[in-house]
Amino acid sequence: MLQVNNLFVAYGQSEVLHGLGFTAAQGEILAVMGRNGMGKSTLFKALIGILPARQGSVRLGGTELVGRASHERVHSGLAYVPQGRGIFSMLSVLDNIRTGLKNARDTIPEEIFALFPVLFDMRNRKGGNLSGGQQQQLAIARALAGNPSVLLLDEPTEGIQPSIIKDLARALREIRSMRNLTIVVSEQVLSFALEVADRLLVIEKGNFVEEVARADADAAKLSAYLSV
Repeated sequence: MLQVNNLFVAYGQSEVLHGLGFTAAQGEILAVMGRNGMGKSTLFKALIGILPARQGSVRLGGTELVGRASHERVHSGLAYVPQGRGIFSMLSVLDNIRTGLKNARDTIPEEIFALFPVLFDMRNRKGGNLSGGQQQQLAIARALAGNPSVLLLDEPTEGIQPSIIKDLARALREIRSMRNLTIVVSEQVLSFALEVADRLLVIEKGNFVEEVARADADAAKLSAYLSV
């Protein structure tokens, strides 16, 4: 579903990603693990088109995305939940979700409120009045409203209490099951990644240094990559 090949990304003259490549199959949940500053968010920004690729290919279902604007990538089926969530604090929950619809005349899919019932209960509340965990659910719901084929989640557990992290893992597995959706998540919380992902990649200084299926994952070895 998602194929990335030989991806180079730089900030000015400073190269951050050094020829990264990976694939994510339809219905797969892939976790990209790494400490702060290793290139996770840069990778995600390059995938959605916020940062230009210096070289390389990003293909979604056979469609080349490099060179396309972010909104074109969204219309091709790529959805992005940024680090920090990026919700509209002054808009209601309903209006936040509506901003994710591809057509203003479309209606919000009912399954979104089945996945996140708290959002239905708080549908008329301003997004800025939600807790951190509820805002993360809102950001994911907004991304799902456009019916994507690939969902990118950048550091979804940041600032969220442990009990909500477990709910988030359950919700992502349900989303994958309901929609056969490909999910790529960047993460530092190893327990969350091991609970939700089928496969894990470790990024260090702009290169992938480890790839392992969840069933074969060595938690101690992965933790060593994530320790400061």
